[in-house]
Amino acid sequence: MIGCIGVVSPGAMGTEVGRTLAGLGTRVVVALDGRSDRSRSRAKAAGLADAGSLTELVRASDLVLSIVPPARALEVASQLAQAMTDTGSHRVVIDANAVSPARAREVGHAIERGGGRYVDGGIVGGPPQPGHRTDLVLSGRGAEKLATELTTEELVVTWIGDDPTAASALKMCYASWTKGTSALLISIRAVARRQGVEQALVDLWGRAQPSLLARSDAEGGVAGRAWRWVDEMAEIARTFEDAGLPGGAADAASRLYERLASFKDVDTPPSLDELLTAVLA
Repeated sequence: MIGCIGVVSPGAMGTEVGRTLAGLGTRVVVALDGRSDRSRSRAKAAGLADAGSLTELVRASDLVLSIVPPARALEVASQLAQAMTDTGSHRVVIDANAVSPARAREVGHAIERGGGRYVDGGIVGGPPQPGHRTDLVLSGRGAEKLATELTTEELVVTWIGDDPTAASALKMCYASWTKGTSALLISIRAVARRQGVEQALVDLWGRAQPSLLARSDAEGGVAGRAWRWVDEMAEIARTFEDAGLPGGAADAASRLYERLASFKDVDTPPSLDELLTAVLA
């Protein structure tokens, strides 16, 4: 068993990942210096210990798990590297952020410059909850054992090989469909409304593709999380372009999700009408 795991940072996903890992009997610490009262309350409720600063988190941990918005992945990796240099505590760092393989390589190099060992990771699914499965995919040499050590009833960890960016590549491919199609459905409903044919489209979908209609009606549920997907879709676009394919669809999804920023972390999802009003504003 891993003695102590540091989780950066205690957002909605990081807190629940930390909670389920603490259930293994592992001590889980977070860095709450400068964090909001909401983050502090969330971490306390999950049974996570406060290490104070990121430097102290690195010093206390045997393994560090980075779960931050994609735009901050490289910045946080550099901060972890500096903390490892300052403390002489050279840790294994799992970067479980939604970034392109190219960005994952940059993150890996930053960690290694600080003397740490980089493991690529990708989370698929929502925050771990009882009765629901969340997947954490890992790749990189020496990471196979971690899959066994970190798996819980709610968080299933799978190692997919030695390639140091395979986990990020898989995450990008998976999310390009789930989040890309949500953006497409929202856009289609918005266009239909603007053109005055929304009811006709709803009637047609109801007859020909009822599952598609049901999904589009429920898209208000993504609004509170959409702010996190702006940069993720940009990373997906980069992944496609680096593979020699057009990344425009992901770029368009990123711009659409920017229009939903007003719903950031709302407790009650907006109605479809509210969602489309924001998109069309």
